[in-house]
Amino acid sequence: MTVPELRPWRTAGPRVARAAGAVRPRLTRFARTATPWVARFARFARTTAPQLARITRPKTWQYTAGAATAGLALAAGVVTAAGPWDSTGQRTAERDRAVALDHTGGTDHGRGPGNSGTAPGSPRPAPSAGPVLAGLGGTTTGGVKAAPGDRAALADLLDLLLKDAPALGERRAAAVVDLTTGKRLYGLGSGTALTPASTTKIATAVAALTALGPDHRLTTRTALEADTGELVLVGGGDPTLTARKDAQGLASLRTLAEKTAAALKKRDVRKVTLSYDTTLYAGTDLHPIGINENLARVTALMADEGRTDDSTSGPAPRVADPADAAARAFAGFLKQHGITASPPGPSKATGRAATLATVSSPPLSALVERMLTNSDNDLAEALARHTAVATGKRADFAGAGAAITARLKQLGLPVDGARFHDGSGLDRTDLITPDLLTALLTEAADPSRPQLRPVLTGLPVAHFTGTLAGRYTDGAAGLVRAKTGTLTGVNTLAGTITTPDGHLLGFAFLANATTDAWAAQSALDRAATTLASP
Repeated sequence: MTVPELRPWRTAGPRVARAAGAVRPRLTRFARTATPWVARFARFARTTAPQLARITRPKTWQYTAGAATAGLALAAGVVTAAGPWDSTGQRTAERDRAVALDHTGGTDHGRGPGNSGTAPGSPRPAPSAGPVLAGLGGTTTGGVKAAPGDRAALADLLDLLLKDAPALGERRAAAVVDLTTGKRLYGLGSGTALTPASTTKIATAVAALTALGPDHRLTTRTALEADTGELVLVGGGDPTLTARKDAQGLASLRTLAEKTAAALKKRDVRKVTLSYDTTLYAGTDLHPIGINENLARVTALMADEGRTDDSTSGPAPRVADPADAAARAFAGFLKQHGITASPPGPSKATGRAATLATVSSPPLSALVERMLTNSDNDLAEALARHTAVATGKRADFAGAGAAITARLKQLGLPVDGARFHDGSGLDRTDLITPDLLTALLTEAADPSRPQLRPVLTGLPVAHFTGTLAGRYTDGAAGLVRAKTGTLTGVNTLAGTITTPDGHLLGFAFLANATTDAWAAQSALDRAATTLASP
């Protein structure tokens, strides 16, 4: 099986100078608007399903006062470099473009408050970009307007590009909606469930955010068994846990080792039997696609997504046992701090074990952005399982799929025909309708649901970020923001677009049984570009 959408990731990146010439002037307007071994294995044999109490409920998520009307007013502390936003809320791609165009003013390019001086030859501050969504009332200047009036003309254009396009194979379906109202403007078998590929991640994102909250963090900890002195590294289901020296804001395995070593020394402990606990998840850790560079084994303990190279996204060789590899790396870091650990093995921390140290991931809002922008399969499967844990489902593939369906149904979304067998969309038996995808986007655009805004801010930006960085070299560059989906014979695209006259639309295009991936991809891009055309 091939996944073409991920191949360019290690080398693809926006070329700012080229983009500056390719992007049409309306992008500027859009920016404004828009233990002993016996004890260890005895505990392991008594492993039980993780309890709901393991999940820490979010308590500190806050929104700015204008969240209900500004559409994207996310608390600045929540937005991190894990997604396509700077800490100030300035979208990186749009900032860079403004620099290329020699504009001034606005954001400080990360220098921080009180340090606004600019060294000779360095980029000047760029204008602050507007939010992805303007005010949804449609009454203020620059606000999102009502739906386009000439629906017949829109249908004629899209029929030509979608219904009659040979490149889109034998089965295709589509929907376009007005995101201010959720009203469908165009449908082509919009209730037909097709294989969605990675657009499945939109559903995973909505389900996880509603089940856990945007402020939730994934915590990895160490626990010391009082009776045996066994040290257990407890996996918290954080695939972004990193063993690299520069953690870049992620949870650090090195930091956890340092904090654990300090705690052990306070107890006058210098030698431990090391175990690791992956029992937060249940069932097989092998995805139905089998061994594949697009996804590590799905386990509650891993570092750097089990990658064996320096990559942070896209396909990469993976270690055979991510949990064991992470535990061995942890043992090495403990040794650097004067603690000798035995070769690690699987176990389960008991309720009597004392927690020594913890490290936590960025907030879920940032993880969702990263998942969508990078089409991160490891994160998608992790968030699907956390959704299952949080809602009392078994944390395996089946339970995660059931949890996603249940969350969406609870939101009143059209789940008829939908089937979720994983959280990433790599499973070809997944099914989603265009109606459901556009309903998910509409839900995320609802001013009354600011907790879902990362679903929109995480969408790749045409010709700038993520899996769209190498697409839309002209036309709708910067205007289309969409999640891509690509498997052999499957090409999909779902996202948002602002039209030249200020309409905010959501769209979902699904094509199955395609024979030429690149031709199909181009056909979908043309259809999206049409929505952005005068």
